[in-house]
Amino acid sequence: MGKGRLEAFSDGVIAILITIMVLELKTPRGTDWRALQSTIPPLLLYLLSFIFLGIYWNNHHHMLHTCERVNGNILWANMHLLFWLSLVPFVTTWVGQNQLAPFPTAIYGVVFIMAALAYTILQHSIIRSQGPRSKLATAVGNDVKGRMSLALYAFGIATALFGHPRLAAGLYVLVTILWLVPDPRIESRVDRV
Repeated sequence: MGKGRLEAFSDGVIAILITIMVLELKTPRGTDWRALQSTIPPLLLYLLSFIFLGIYWNNHHHMLHTCERVNGNILWANMHLLFWLSLVPFVTTWVGQNQLAPFPTAIYGVVFIMAALAYTILQHSIIRSQGPRSKLATAVGNDVKGRMSLALYAFGIATALFGHPRLAAGLYVLVTILWLVPDPRIESRVDRV
């Protein structure tokens, strides 16, 4: 089966999630700087979540370009990823409304780590379908960056639960920065073909 419908559906879901997140932002009550200041924490959280979704959209796009065909396992692995991404607007709003309270901040990290695990499962499903010498398998290699991200998310979740949600948020930002740095592994494989 071709991959076009999978790409189009995934793109649409991610676009809707970003739209939902921005609609959850509350406009300031008032017209001065002080009114705007109260919206800065939720805006920063929105920015982090927007970049998080953008990174997934970008990496998903590049990963699917290495894929020649999709099967049922890939479709379900993709739905699994989209499920966890669909929770991003909910946890973003929850953490924003509770000003980085420990438990919501930990659950925010749980959604992030589960999305990362789901992405890894999708990646393995594609590699299993395309073969161990496929473009994706060669590009990903031992995936140090992916494993490091999972470890940082896990540490962030534990840190939040032990009463340090700001440090946890910093770890979530660190993972985002790791993935913002261009990762040429997959793109360079696609360009060679």
